[in-house]
Amino acid sequence: MKFTKLGPLFIGVFVLVSGCAFFGSGNNTNDGTQQEVGSRDKSLYDEAQWRLQNGDYTAAIDRLELLEAHFPFGRYAEQAQLELIYAHFMSTDYDTAILAADRFINLHPQHQSADYAYYMKGLSNFQRDRGFFDRLLGTPEPLRDVSSARSAFAQFEELLTKFPNSYYARDAQLRMHYLRNVLAEAELHVAYFYLRRDAWISAINRAREVIEHFPKSAVVPRALVVVIEANHKLGLKDAANDALEILAINFPKYEGFNDDGELVIRSRVRNKDRSFLNTITLGLLDRPKSAAVLKLEPPDTETPPPPSLDDS
Repeated sequence: MKFTKLGPLFIGVFVLVSGCAFFGSGNNTNDGTQQEVGSRDKSLYDEAQWRLQNGDYTAAIDRLELLEAHFPFGRYAEQAQLELIYAHFMSTDYDTAILAADRFINLHPQHQSADYAYYMKGLSNFQRDRGFFDRLLGTPEPLRDVSSARSAFAQFEELLTKFPNSYYARDAQLRMHYLRNVLAEAELHVAYFYLRRDAWISAINRAREVIEHFPKSAVVPRALVVVIEANHKLGLKDAANDALEILAINFPKYEGFNDDGELVIRSRVRNKDRSFLNTITLGLLDRPKSAAVLKLEPPDTETPPPPSLDDS
């Protein structure tokens, strides 16, 4: 009888103790799982950092992508996305670096390091068409494909507009100054192309592109000379004189002026002016004298890694 009366009490105590043990063990399991996840998260990140510091960018990219895939909401996920931009850039995979930068900007437009993504996007386009053979053979920058240079200029400009006080603003300004001269020189070469083929109106239009869109570039005086010469050939004396007056007022020390202040336009080299050696070597040797090509040097700066988590 006593057992019968005490039975429900023993059962109730047993259930209560078992429940506490169950919930207690459950909490310990969660803590252990969280610690394990956090440990794996940091382990992958540390290994990626070690790979980056040692220049093993391919392995670093593998670790960073694995980290982002398995821990998309972890502490290191956003940092991994940022460092993927840098890793792809340093491995000279500029197209993928641009895609990674665009992805970061789209996912985190208000991120405190978004300016780095904009900067690296411009820097990737800056380097994109500077190919090995072009550098090896010394092809002048303006004679290469300048489509990426135009994109880089626009992206650096966007960086300065959105983040005028960015750490990367100064370097972006230097590169824009360089790109402005590259793009102006490229337009001028097209104007020369038309000038050599007696396409006077096309030459004028291209030269005006330089004057109107790149007024601070170093080649504006030569663009004005193209306008003067082409208008002179067309018999448009007033237009030629107007351009000459602008040249004389703004660039009085231009090399084309003689001691009497008269503009001397150099005639283009024709076949009759070439030597026999120059002709048989297809123009490689004994070249006729011509005006020097403006040499453009890009800014000599190192590629900065992304801001670290400690800077956040």
